[in-house]
Amino acid sequence: MSIADWIDHNAGLTPDKAAIRFPGREVSYAQLAALIEQLAAALAASGVRRGGCVAYLGFNSPEMLALLFACARLGAMFMPLNWRLAAPEHRHMLEDCPPALLFVEPQYVAQTDAFRSALGAMTLVSFGAAAAGWISWAEFCGRAAGPAPGVPFEPQLGANAPQEVPLGDDTLLICYTSGSTGKPKGVLLTQRALECNAANSADMHELTADDVILTTLPLFHVGGLNNQTTPALQAGCTVVLHPKFDADATFDAIERDGITLTVLVPAQLDIMMAHRRWASANFSGLRMITTGSTIVPRHVIHAVHAKGVPLVQVYGSTETCPIAVYLKAEDALRKVGSTGKAAARCRLRIVERFGADVVPGATGEIVVQGDNVMSGYWKAPQTTAAVLVDGWFHTGDMGHQDEEGYLYVDGRSKDMIISGGENIYPAEIENLLIESPDIAEASVIGRPDERWGEIVVAVVVPNAGSLLSGEQVLKLLDGRIARYKHPKEVIVVEALPKTALGKIRKEDVRQMVARAASPQST
Repeated sequence: MSIADWIDHNAGLTPDKAAIRFPGREVSYAQLAALIEQLAAALAASGVRRGGCVAYLGFNSPEMLALLFACARLGAMFMPLNWRLAAPEHRHMLEDCPPALLFVEPQYVAQTDAFRSALGAMTLVSFGAAAAGWISWAEFCGRAAGPAPGVPFEPQLGANAPQEVPLGDDTLLICYTSGSTGKPKGVLLTQRALECNAANSADMHELTADDVILTTLPLFHVGGLNNQTTPALQAGCTVVLHPKFDADATFDAIERDGITLTVLVPAQLDIMMAHRRWASANFSGLRMITTGSTIVPRHVIHAVHAKGVPLVQVYGSTETCPIAVYLKAEDALRKVGSTGKAAARCRLRIVERFGADVVPGATGEIVVQGDNVMSGYWKAPQTTAAVLVDGWFHTGDMGHQDEEGYLYVDGRSKDMIISGGENIYPAEIENLLIESPDIAEASVIGRPDERWGEIVVAVVVPNAGSLLSGEQVLKLLDGRIARYKHPKEVIVVEALPKTALGKIRKEDVRQMVARAASPQST
């Protein structure tokens, strides 16, 4: 059994029902099942085997989802690439885990061509006209000469006789998330993790086949892919899929397409709240809006509730697929500021540094256990062992529970910055800045921001004799990392605060930045 069986099951029950509505077309469950079968056969004919890898670079599309399920049918891995990243970042991921095939939307073909020579023997598939060295989507689909082959038997040694390893234990998703050391890590999620996550989502949202969900978040994030989208396709819902977020298109869909559920992170909600249509928008069809990815400002919570719609928070990470903790609609106002209780198929603990549980109300590290938790990081056993301890995932986030068991996230023990729902690790930016001969030291921190949650601020010390401007610092990052990771502000100082051992005091740097931002400092 694989999660592709979800689609076959729903195609048998409601073949003509819309599985995916996408601008300009609609895909029924029967059509989606047939496309998955065709793509699985074409992937197999292209050399994809159990444990192999397939990558995708582009906006949200029905084809992207179909490729995910086709990989599930074969026991292969699917690698969705973040289209917001720069070419060197894509190259690193593709070299770290080389796929057999890379599917690329037309707008990203040129930047992929720039490093194609480093990609080895992988097949490059373009959704547009096939350039030299590429094949077209139609040519790829034409490789399917018949039904997809069965998955080869893999023995699992038991007490009596070998047994087949179930597909549920196979890695399905490899999602790269920036590492705290500046090196991206490939998070491995099994088919069983997606099945467990779907069960958690169904409980959180009380999903039924009558629901119509709107997906505007990118599917390269587990939040866009797995908060509602894949659970909805398991439940037999209709998914209204947008290529990417657009405020007007989101208002249109909510008002005209019968949307009952959607996920909107705080940055999206801020954009919508500032839009001319917010005050008059009709949200009466929505049962709830799910939000998360960062601490949710209370003004956002109250603004959504003022529209008559519960705003429910979810807590998790790429490593938890992502649903680990959530509020339910009936608790949305009663527990404002909480991210809820442990998911239906998860366990949650708050522990002190030696691993013992803390008392209710006390702050400790948030640790999670469940089948939705990753199996590990790709080719990083030591990093995996550091966060997966006795079956528990150590999130690095700090929080506390109240007497009823509701979780409140107090902050992050890591230095990670979350800006507009995107995870940004300072070390990645710092490592690039200090490569410059003009920069002696650099420290990157997040500064609270009402709209984005946090913005990136770089504090740099120029080398002796260097005249360094903020504009010059920003130019050092052009084309090397994604634009959303670029500092919004650069502060040039003579020295950074350090410990006696020469380690930069991040908290002192934060205070420097806060003073520089305050009106009294001018």
